[in-house]
Amino acid sequence: MTAETTNAETPLGAKLKARIRRDGPIDVSAYMLACLADPEHGYYKRRSAIGAAGDFVTAPEISQVFGELIGLWCAVVWQQMGSPGRVNLVELGAGRGTMMRDALRAARLVPAFRSALSVHLVDSNETLRDLQRVTLAECGVPVHFHGDAVSALTSASHIPDHPTIVLANEFLDALPVAQLVYAEGDWRARKVTVDAGGALQFTLDRGARLDPALLHETPTAPRDGDILEVCADHEAVVAAGLRSRASLAPLAALFIDYGHTATGFGDTLQGVAGQKHVSPFHRPGETDLSAQVDFQSFAKSCAAAGLAVDGPMPQAEFLGRLGIIERASRLMSANPAMASEIEAGVARLMAPTGMGSRFLALGVRSPALPPLPAFEQADA
Repeated sequence: MTAETTNAETPLGAKLKARIRRDGPIDVSAYMLACLADPEHGYYKRRSAIGAAGDFVTAPEISQVFGELIGLWCAVVWQQMGSPGRVNLVELGAGRGTMMRDALRAARLVPAFRSALSVHLVDSNETLRDLQRVTLAECGVPVHFHGDAVSALTSASHIPDHPTIVLANEFLDALPVAQLVYAEGDWRARKVTVDAGGALQFTLDRGARLDPALLHETPTAPRDGDILEVCADHEAVVAAGLRSRASLAPLAALFIDYGHTATGFGDTLQGVAGQKHVSPFHRPGETDLSAQVDFQSFAKSCAAAGLAVDGPMPQAEFLGRLGIIERASRLMSANPAMASEIEAGVARLMAPTGMGSRFLALGVRSPALPPLPAFEQADA
């Protein structure tokens, strides 16, 4: 889909069209950033769109077992770090606080770990931060709230210089991507413009040559029409932030997101509204935009920052190694009235043709730390 699928105008749509008419076409990454993070009308600035009544449902909202397993995973990582007396537990893109709530509940099995915790939730959405405060109001550990991932990770005034565990579920997919199109024997930037009828649509910049640094190594030579997606924030934001944190004290991070294991060609930019896929131009500012994560590129950025990388592996394999079936069975036995609901949720997380394979888990750590839990079995 190249043009808007609805005639309904939004405040951000009008603002973007005025900007384009004034300054010319904008990069896809700039369009995506504006749709998600515009200070007045950005999707992630005010909307609470997570959950059954929202635009999309994340793994923690599907089953409490997901967050509980992550909490126990964190406890084992803390032990790998030498069981320090203080440890930061940071969640990027913390949503409604559901995963952290479930993780902290499971962490009660390791009292010394819970006693060491200082929790930091990072989310640009003010509405969600308010929900997080309610969700975690009685969690029993210190909780701090931050609006920006870069400043939180890089500044000791935001997060202390203690060993740090970072969690990020469906965070990377919301980072803006640039799209490059191979045409006429060269890569061209894909941009967003306004057509003669006043609708947003894609166009190609056939003028300025691209910076070679934008191009990733691909397994095959490009052909006309191939699209390559590049996320500058992998290196400039996430990898740099993790590197800064790891320079202060031991670091371990877990990223779970939908994506692909190897860099390749394809247009993965998508809009989601009302739990249905829509055009990226559908009601700008009121539609969630995301793109598949290029885990190979992200891993390279982390490795270039001096960090060790474990994985990626499919979500189903990761959760299976953490014992999701056994934990779900115990939960079903303790709550027989909810057994069918628990079973259905776990099945959705593990579905071989759905979330179980489309979502990948990747570990990032200080090189001095051993392979992170579940990943240490990868080569066994």
